[in-house]
Amino acid sequence: MDTLDRFDRAILALLQDDARLTNNELSEQVNLSASQCSRRRSRLEDEGLIAGYYAKLDREKVGLGIVTIINVTLATHNPNNSKRFAALISNLPEVQEAHALTGEMDYFIKVVAKDLNGLREFVNDVLLPHESVQNVKTSIVLETLKDTSSLPLG
Repeated sequence: MDTLDRFDRAILALLQDDARLTNNELSEQVNLSASQCSRRRSRLEDEGLIAGYYAKLDREKVGLGIVTIINVTLATHNPNNSKRFAALISNLPEVQEAHALTGEMDYFIKVVAKDLNGLREFVNDVLLPHESVQNVKTSIVLETLKDTSSLPLG
């Protein structure tokens, strides 16, 4: 990231806020020509700094009213068990984030569900019966104070 100049950083920051910006719109905001913005955008995509574009959906409006943070402890701590758990998580669309941790818990996962019954089914019918899982601790999110995927580029 040290090779990024102020124009690259400005383009990345603007695209984080609105990925639908055209090269003409970018050029007006960063004071470069549209063709230069296009070349820079293509380079940033080719180099993997822009990993993709997506639409951010309103979770509640699509019927997913519950957000849950689940801490998972594995049954055993060996590479095969970790791989089994990773395979399970990768195939579950309810899991929005999954992080391996240091400390008391092995994994932190963020899960969305339609309602409490959907959450119960996810925990009791999917997570707990899986051979790799020993224990789960579930916390339901009462209020989201911040929800962003934007990186601090300043």
